[in-house]
Amino acid sequence: MLGTTYAQVEDLSALSVVVAIPVGMLACALLVVNNLRDAPGDAVAGKRTLAVVLGDRRTRTLFVALLLVPFAVILALVPAHPWVALALLALPAARPPVRTVTGGARNRDLIPALAGTARAQLSYGLLLALALSFSS
Repeated sequence: MLGTTYAQVEDLSALSVVVAIPVGMLACALLVVNNLRDAPGDAVAGKRTLAVVLGDRRTRTLFVALLLVPFAVILALVPAHPWVALALLALPAARPPVRTVTGGARNRDLIPALAGTARAQLSYGLLLALALSFSS
């Protein structure tokens, strides 16, 4: 996100750096839930993915943090940039994947969490972009 911002405006504001972090976290959440789904087979094959190294419980905790902390960042930004509150409208999209992952789903049962995480990421990104366009 920062590279795109710099390419378009030839500058990096503090706000662009701050909002890049939660956007990146959502992208990582998608990778983590995918690794969680593949972890049993990866462990058997000797692959040392992050999910294999962390183990099941800690990988699930990491996923939830990566998916929900971006909304906390928005709450922290609202006093200075009220329009960013629009991104909070994406929070309901995060609920189904969090429930799936915290409910202990495994293997193919995590595929809906992959799709739900992508929907949450897309919703958050679009709403945040819209909000930031109103802010400038």
